[in-house]
Amino acid sequence: MNNSTQKDEHELSTFLDSGIYRFQNSNAVFIDPVRVLNRSYTGFRVSASAYYSRFLETKYAEKETKVSSNSKKRKRKQKKPHILNERERAADQRHQEVKPVLLKAHEALLGATDLLMIMGKLRTEICSSSECGVEQSFVELGRVWQAPMYEITFNFNQGSEIDRCSEQRVLPLFNNLVANETCDDVEAEILTRRYILPRQSCFFMSDLGQIHNLIPAESNCGFNLIVIDPPWENGSARQKSLYPTLPNRYFLSLPVKQLTHTEGALVALWMTNREKLYNFVQKELFPTWGVSYVATFYWLKVKGDGSLISDLDLFHHRPYECLLLGYCSLEEANCKYQSGFRAIKDNQIIISIPGDSSRKPPIGELLHEYVPGPRPARCVELFAREVTAGCVSWGNEPLHFQDSRYFSGKLDD
Repeated sequence: MNNSTQKDEHELSTFLDSGIYRFQNSNAVFIDPVRVLNRSYTGFRVSASAYYSRFLETKYAEKETKVSSNSKKRKRKQKKPHILNERERAADQRHQEVKPVLLKAHEALLGATDLLMIMGKLRTEICSSSECGVEQSFVELGRVWQAPMYEITFNFNQGSEIDRCSEQRVLPLFNNLVANETCDDVEAEILTRRYILPRQSCFFMSDLGQIHNLIPAESNCGFNLIVIDPPWENGSARQKSLYPTLPNRYFLSLPVKQLTHTEGALVALWMTNREKLYNFVQKELFPTWGVSYVATFYWLKVKGDGSLISDLDLFHHRPYECLLLGYCSLEEANCKYQSGFRAIKDNQIIISIPGDSSRKPPIGELLHEYVPGPRPARCVELFAREVTAGCVSWGNEPLHFQDSRYFSGKLDD
């Protein structure tokens, strides 16, 4: 057995435990979000079939084939090629610069045959969750006048398997920091639905006007990893009513610097490929937040068989998104030169199968080596739609993916 084969087998074994596969001689990693998320849970499992339903179901493949066929028909009807405007040319130039890196990362994935075999088995998992019915819309729930009266009920199980007893705790649902400080998962109830909260996690559910309540009284209690996934204005999301979006100017008011730890913070911002948005972030948003840009990571989206979810050169539907990284410091000096901030290699690639629309892969572990200040990292995720262990999740629907329908049951079932 040669050294390369041994490394591949070691990497595969590590992947089965961690959910992260690092390709040899590459700046790319593959993430199985389900494996990564399940490390936050002691008694429940995130359902792979529920997470990957968009890209593993036969219906999706048939729909995509039909769309591709229609696209070809539309292309034949086009008489003139589309002439790119100045902004579109800039976006295309940015795409052409990163394209070789993306292709090399994808080639690394296609060359990892053992990993591809594991990815192919995801389709066979059957979701055993018995939950049904329409999901609760926390956005709508938070808008009604009764919102301050809604509560979340925690059901704690204590004692041994034989002498187990239950304890309930009832807390306000909105505008309140709700925490599971135990080392085990907790089942909670809101109205008639069940939700699963991982160990050592907490959330604050509110609209943008209440985010100041997250600001710590002292900066040494602040956060040194700040992940932000804004609901950027998006025509597709608006048409499909997937989630409410906000104009760009609203994000200028996010108190990023006030949330930052005394020793600084790594800020990770998800964004789409629109050139207008990229310019806004670089010229207005980061400067307003006090963030110095340092690197861009790319999330390359693939299907269960390893193929890209769309053609790499498809102008308006490219199969990747950007993660912009920057450092925020409470000191006036340029963040790039603070002693506690590490250099980050640009153009790193994260490959994964996407979940539901707008759901991002869990990236905390990939970023921890770059986080300044204390360990374990004090993490906050803004505009979160799920709750993770060791992190504060803020947004108007942080429990969206905690609904028990996204879980396949207890580990001992």
